[in-house]
Amino acid sequence: MQKDKLVFDLIDQELERQRNGIELIASENFTSLQVMEAMGTSLTNKYAEGYPGKRYYGGCEIVDQIEQIAIDRVKQVFNCAYANVQPHSGAQANAALMMAILQPGDKILGLDLSMGGHLTHGSPVNFSGKIYKPFFYGVKKETGLIDYEMLEEKARTEKPALIICGASAYSRDIDYARIRKVADEINAFVLCDMAHPAGLIAKGLLSSPFEHCHFVTSTTHKTLRGPRGGIILMKTDFENPFGLKDPKGNIRMMSHLLDMAVFPGTQGGPLEHVIAAKAVAFGELLTDEFTVYITQVQKNAQAMAKAFMAKGYEIISGGTDNHLMLIDLRNKNITGKKAQETLDKAHITLNKNAVPFDDKSPFVTSGIRVGVPAITTRGMKETDMQIVVDFIDEVLMNIDNETIVAKVKEEVKTFMKQFPLYPALK
Repeated sequence: MQKDKLVFDLIDQELERQRNGIELIASENFTSLQVMEAMGTSLTNKYAEGYPGKRYYGGCEIVDQIEQIAIDRVKQVFNCAYANVQPHSGAQANAALMMAILQPGDKILGLDLSMGGHLTHGSPVNFSGKIYKPFFYGVKKETGLIDYEMLEEKARTEKPALIICGASAYSRDIDYARIRKVADEINAFVLCDMAHPAGLIAKGLLSSPFEHCHFVTSTTHKTLRGPRGGIILMKTDFENPFGLKDPKGNIRMMSHLLDMAVFPGTQGGPLEHVIAAKAVAFGELLTDEFTVYITQVQKNAQAMAKAFMAKGYEIISGGTDNHLMLIDLRNKNITGKKAQETLDKAHITLNKNAVPFDDKSPFVTSGIRVGVPAITTRGMKETDMQIVVDFIDEVLMNIDNETIVAKVKEEVKTFMKQFPLYPALK
C-alpha cells in the first residue's frame, strides 16, 4: 500500500509548528517520545471489551497485563484503592461517573463555566446540563476566588445529589474539606475533576482531593504529561447507597457501578494503545525526574504571573498556585479573540477565555488563559518567563502592526531553537 503523502506531510508540518512556537495552551503538553511510541503500536488493532481477566473477546492475555500495569501505577501515584483507566477523555470519565451515581433530572452543583468551570460541570450545551438539573456557584468579583459562601448557600437551598469541584480556568488551590462538610450536611456526593492540576496534586504541590471527595476524575494529558485520555479514581471503595445487589444478594460496591458505567454504560472497546501510553506516562509520574519537572511548572507559572502584572496586566485572583493564569485584557482594550488570533501569527499559541463577570460573548471574550506545562517540558526556567511575556506584550501593544508581529514571529522561532523538541524525529 502506498504511503499517504498528503496526510503524513501535514503531520510533519504540525511537528514543525510545535517546534517553532511557544505553546501556552494550559491544557496542552508534550508527551515523552516513549509515550507517543506506545500509542503508535499494534495494540491499536486489538478489541478488548470488558476488563482484565473478564473480556468479551479472546486474545486479550497481553493487553490484560498492560491495562493492569496502568491501573496499578496510577493507584500508586495517587495512593488510592480504585482506578478505571478506560475513559477515552476527561469528559467521558465525568459522563460515566454521573451515570453511575445519578438519575436523569437529578440536581448537580458546579462552578459556572463563565467563572472558570468546565462544560461537563453542568453547562446547558453539554450532556451534564441536558440530562441533569444544573445549579452553579461562582467566584467573588473583588478577589476572583471561589465564593464558598455562595456554594454552601446553593447546596443547602437546592440539595443537589452531586457537588462538583475543579475547574478549567481557575488558578488557585481548592478547599475540598469545606466542600465535603456541606455535602455531608445535605447527603450529596462530591466529585473533584482534577484534570488541570493533577500533576501538581500527584506530587503534593497542591491540596489533595482524595481525603475529602468521594470520586476523582482527570484527563491524562495536561500536567500529567500523558496521552489524551481520562481516568476515574477513588481513595477507597465503598458500598453503594442505592441498595443495588448482585444475583447472589450481595451489595454492589461503587467500583462495580463505576466499571459498568464506563463499559458498557458509555463506551465500547477500550483504546488499548492509549492505555499502554497511559501506563508509560504513569510510570514516568513515579520518577524523581517528574517531581523536578512539575515543581518547575509551578515556579514558572508564578514567575510568569509576576512578569505580566509588572507590565500592568490584570491576573484574575492576583496570581496563581498551579500551572495557569487567567488574564483580563479589558484594561488593555483588547478582546481575547483578537489577542489569540494575533499571537497565533507570531507563533505564540494560547486561547481566548471568558473572565468572571465578562461583558463579552464566549466567542469574543475579554481574556486569555495562559499555561506553562508545555514550555516547561521544553526546558524553560523562571528567567525565560520574562522573555516570553516580553514577546506577548510586544505583540499585544502593537496588535495591528503586521511588521512588528512578523518580527516577533522570527524572534520566537530563533528563541525556541534553544529548547529542542523531539530531536530524534526527523
